[in-house]
Amino acid sequence: MNQIHFDETLDVRGLNCPMPVVKARKKIGELENGKILKVLSTDRGSIKDFQGWAKVAKNIELLAQDTDTEDEAEIYVHFVQKAD
Repeated sequence: MNQIHFDETLDVRGLNCPMPVVKARKKIGELENGKILKVLSTDRGSIKDFQGWAKVAKNIELLAQDTDTEDEAEIYVHFVQKAD
């Protein structure tokens, strides 16, 4: 797992596309510039969804993505920074 300092965590486990990105967009809008949001998702599609969001959005940067295992379930972890 990446060792990235983050400011907030958003747990969207159990939600399917497009809700992880929808919830993350709302949360990142509440953060100050430069802050990092860690998003936990169980939706495998969130990997490409977050990559796509980062390509089109001007106010975020996708710093890293990782996969973790918890209780035999895969957790997809996304680190998103609100850009200046």
